[in-house]
Amino acid sequence: MSLTTAKRFTIAEYHRLAELGFFKENDRVELINGEIIQMSAKGKPHSVCGTRLERELYKLVGDRATLRGQQPITLSNYSEPEPDRVIAKNRDDDYLANHPSPSDILLLIEIADSSLKYDQEEKLHIYAEAGIFDYWIFNLVDNYLECYSEPYQDLQGKFGYRRKFIYLQNESVHMPYFPDLILDLSKVFPG
Repeated sequence: MSLTTAKRFTIAEYHRLAELGFFKENDRVELINGEIIQMSAKGKPHSVCGTRLERELYKLVGDRATLRGQQPITLSNYSEPEPDRVIAKNRDDDYLANHPSPSDILLLIEIADSSLKYDQEEKLHIYAEAGIFDYWIFNLVDNYLECYSEPYQDLQGKFGYRRKFIYLQNESVHMPYFPDLILDLSKVFPG
């Protein structure tokens, strides 16, 4: 019996495929653990939540940090996801030289409806393994915000977060790294 192994792509190989036109212009893909993953289509609630979140973050954060939406971040040589929102440290070149890495990221945010299980399991583990300290999921299935912090590795080598807090859609939450900033969730969740 022969075993087959799937090809794991590096970021350089992934970029080369894009340069060669392997992906169509409207393909929504990202590199996760060496695999090219098709991203879920966005429904109206996801789009509305994203628009409202972007608006509120720009009002709150202003020029104190760099706000990025659905743009790549580099976690390892095999993972370049495109989270819904990232708040990163300001840099003079606005990340022209390279995408933000874990040490640049102040807060990583996913908006999840059809992708909820994937964001709570697969992405949570790779973000924790990369050392992303604060990870939020706007859970549009249950209509609350899941706030994860303090990544760790258990004795079996699995990564996760020590803390998980739930905030309801009518509550407010303090922004990590900006204790003076409070996000009113009623202005973000759709409906």
